[in-house]
Amino acid sequence: MKAQSFSFEFFPPKTNKGIENLAKVRDTFAALNPAFFSVTYGAGGSTQETTINTVIKTQKESGIPTASHLSCVGSSAEQILDILTMYKDNGINRLVALRGDLPSGMRDIGDFQYANELIAFIRKETGDYFQIEAAAYPEMHPQAKNYQTDIDNFVRKMNAGADRAITQYFYNADAYFHFVDSVRKAGSDQPVVPGIMPITNFTQLARFSDGTGAEIPRWLRKRLEGYGDDLESIQKLGNEFVTQMCEKLIAGGAPGLHFYSMNRVEPSLSIWNNLELSDR
Repeated sequence: MKAQSFSFEFFPPKTNKGIENLAKVRDTFAALNPAFFSVTYGAGGSTQETTINTVIKTQKESGIPTASHLSCVGSSAEQILDILTMYKDNGINRLVALRGDLPSGMRDIGDFQYANELIAFIRKETGDYFQIEAAAYPEMHPQAKNYQTDIDNFVRKMNAGADRAITQYFYNADAYFHFVDSVRKAGSDQPVVPGIMPITNFTQLARFSDGTGAEIPRWLRKRLEGYGDDLESIQKLGNEFVTQMCEKLIAGGAPGLHFYSMNRVEPSLSIWNNLELSDR
C-alpha cells in the first residue's frame, strides 16, 4: 500500500479571538506533521482577503504546506492570475480548485463556469508549479443531473490537470468505495482522499447535510435525534461512528484522510488518536 496522506482544513477567522484560536489549533495539528493544511474560500470569493492572509500566515508560522481554496465563479481570468502570482511570490504551491457558488444577488458568473476550466487555466499559466486538489462528491453533487453526469464532470476536472481529489464529507464508506470504482472505470486514476467531518452538533450537521446532499444514515440520524440537547452523548456516538468509518476507509485502501476541523482541536484529534495515526 502506498503511503497515506493526512491533512486538516480550516476556515479563515473573522475576529481577533478567532485568529488567536486558530493559531492554537494550527500549532496542535502541526505537531502531528500532516501532509498539508487547507483554508476555505467564501462563496464568490467573499473571504478572499482573509483566506489569502490566513494561508500565507499559516504556512509561514507552522512550517506546514498550506493549500488555499480557490473558487472561480464570479471572477475574471485577470483576477485569478493575480492571486496565483501572489501565492507564487509567497511560496504557496498548493491549491484546492473549485467552481464555487455565486453569492445571493450576484449575476455575473465571470470568465469561468466550471472547475475544470479553472484547473486548465492554472495549468496553462503556471505549469506544474501548483499541486492541485479538486472536489469529489461520493453521493453526487446536489446540482448534478444524475450520477453518471457527476462522474463525467469529475473526470473532466482530473483530466484538466488536477493531481488529487478531496471528497465532501460523508457517513457511508460504501458510497466512497463505489465512487472510486466508478471514476476508475471512467478513466481517472488520481488519488481520491475522503473528507472527514466529526460529529459534534447534530442539529447543525443535519441542517447542513440536508442542503449539501450528504446523507446521514437513518439509524444514525434517529439515534442522534434521540439524544436531544445531550451534546456529550451525541459527540460520543459520533466519535465512535466516524472512527469506525475511518478504519474501514483506511483498510479499504483510501489514500489518506482530510479532516474538516472547523477550527477546533478535540473532535478531529480524538479520531486521530483513536486511529493511532501518529504511529503510521
